[in-house]
Amino acid sequence: MEALHKILLFGVLFSILATCTLQDTMTVDQVIRDGDTLVSAREVYELGFFSPGSSKNRYLGIWYKNILPQTVVWVANRETPITDSSGVFTLATNGSLLVIAGSNNTVVWSSNTSLVSPTTINPVAQLLDMGNLVVRRSGEESFIWQSFDYPGDTFLPGMKFGKDLVSGLDRRYRSWKSLDDPSPGEFVGFMDTNGFPQLIEDNGSIPLMRYGPWNGNSFNGLSYHQPNSPFKHEFVFNDKEVYYMYTIVNTNSFISRIYVNPQGDFYRLTWIEQQWKPYWQAKPDMQCVAYGLCGPNGMCNAYNSPACSCMQGFEPRNPDEWSASVWSSGCRRRTPLDCPTKDGFQEFINVRLPDTRRSWYNMSMTLSECANVCKNNCSCIAYSNIYITNGSGCLLWFGDLVDVATVIQSQTLYVRMAQSDITNVPVTEPTSKPSYNKKRGIIVVLLSISSCLVIVIVILAIVYAWSKKRRYIEKTPDELTKTIDEDSIMESQHDDDTELSYFSLAEISKSTNDFSEDKKLGQGGFGPVYMGMLDDGREIAVKKLSKTSTQGVNEFRNELKFIAKLQHRNLVKLLGYCNEGDESMLIYEYMPNKSLDLLIFDKIRSVKLDWSNRFHIIHGIVRGLLYLHHDSRLKIVHRDLKASNILLDADMNPKISDFGLARMFRDQENAANTSKVVGTL
Repeated sequence: MEALHKILLFGVLFSILATCTLQDTMTVDQVIRDGDTLVSAREVYELGFFSPGSSKNRYLGIWYKNILPQTVVWVANRETPITDSSGVFTLATNGSLLVIAGSNNTVVWSSNTSLVSPTTINPVAQLLDMGNLVVRRSGEESFIWQSFDYPGDTFLPGMKFGKDLVSGLDRRYRSWKSLDDPSPGEFVGFMDTNGFPQLIEDNGSIPLMRYGPWNGNSFNGLSYHQPNSPFKHEFVFNDKEVYYMYTIVNTNSFISRIYVNPQGDFYRLTWIEQQWKPYWQAKPDMQCVAYGLCGPNGMCNAYNSPACSCMQGFEPRNPDEWSASVWSSGCRRRTPLDCPTKDGFQEFINVRLPDTRRSWYNMSMTLSECANVCKNNCSCIAYSNIYITNGSGCLLWFGDLVDVATVIQSQTLYVRMAQSDITNVPVTEPTSKPSYNKKRGIIVVLLSISSCLVIVIVILAIVYAWSKKRRYIEKTPDELTKTIDEDSIMESQHDDDTELSYFSLAEISKSTNDFSEDKKLGQGGFGPVYMGMLDDGREIAVKKLSKTSTQGVNEFRNELKFIAKLQHRNLVKLLGYCNEGDESMLIYEYMPNKSLDLLIFDKIRSVKLDWSNRFHIIHGIVRGLLYLHHDSRLKIVHRDLKASNILLDADMNPKISDFGLARMFRDQENAANTSKVVGTL
């Protein structure tokens, strides 16, 4: 009898445990109550009831099981929350998934699977390791319903983004209303199939961002394609469906998701070092990301100031507005067309192609065939290849060209214009910035004359500086390497708590596409700075010492020595160095929001600098200086602190950079001598 009681007790306990945490599959005779969960086979994802942020409402959702804080990737009843903990999730006999508010026995959400397959027999629900909740017939592999067809604010690897042209199913993302409210927010991203398909994000009516058409590697407006990328990208376009999908090459060691936040900011995030880090990002308020910033026939370049210029052969339609940095009116032709006898085509390279919603396309034409079609049609304003991988496909535009921008690793656009406006050299960005005010011409002349008086002094100063620096430039590669190696690298790594990695030249060359021009971020005192991407998905900034740099080995050594020993959230992080042959480089974390000066002095981007953001940046800079002057084990004076040396990360946190001119004081020192003028005038 006692043995029977033990068996019954064991059975009851087993049933309770089975109810609390089911395996990855649920049948019609099982339910998930608030507090119970369904876990995928390899324990990657978990399904259950949750409350977002500070909300007390309960929702059924899917999240990463082993990532904290909780990261939700899908919500069932996002429009109909349950106000208490009475929620129940179950599978009906007809195959429909149901979320029920137990307090009043009301169905608050249903998958309506029976509408998809009214004859479902023995249905089962399963949470897959890719984060997909599916319903299928028992013993069959094909799905009759899946959560991947109804995304929220997150796209996961293996999920299709686009349209089923037969059934009309439209898989699009939509932001949460807030971090506390997963109901549909303002921002919607979708595959626009008017003209050649392209990705667009809008706020329900007005386009905010456009990622461009697919070019064979990536969407034309997103320069995220990298050699040896951890991602495999796929774009399918036929008479049945059009969609984009990405997968991860090595699923065992890499976690990634595409996410849009309640503000409409679009991210590809990767889980690295116990936090989500942006692989790339696009924000509606970023220069040249905002749709149509420069108006019709304008060209946007985020690295120029101002960002907008007219395309070669065009001029501002409203010069007064353009002089006030209001570019929405766009540009008009400088010389009228005279088709077909006196027209030609100007080549623009590395551009985001214009809006394709009113374009014409042919998937099989060659570039020469495409050119002939456009040339023989006087209404055709521009043409381009579709695919950069094999040079096939044809896109034609008619009317104004909207939302054109300079984008690295992008495509070539051929624009019809009068022969007198065509240059023999392909245009990489607008080469002329027309005067919008005649008074400016007078000012320019006066400045030019006065500048001549300064030129002689400048030349003398340059000759003096060159002769002083010559002893560095004339060093052999071995001597240069030895100077840096012996004095700074060994000293930087002498301390036990300094984590400084060595990167090989091959590794850095690979990450920057062989130091290609389209990876160049700018030119600093040391030399060029390049953007790179490591094999693990981390974005880096590579500062390369140039033999003709205005700063020399001492400054390079100074930066390596100091910043390797300084660790603070408001100082730029040095990841490592490369010192091989005649190449000397410092490798930093990449700052996606670039420098503070580009934000402050840009009329578009500066709008986001409300008082709270300004205070946050000021507070961070002060904290960094306090650390340098008082709290670090070294007493450091930067000596070249300026807005261009304050970098901003993805969350607008300020990071003090460029320690080439910094000076260290001993504990009791409060003054020091210097042999040269430093800083920036």
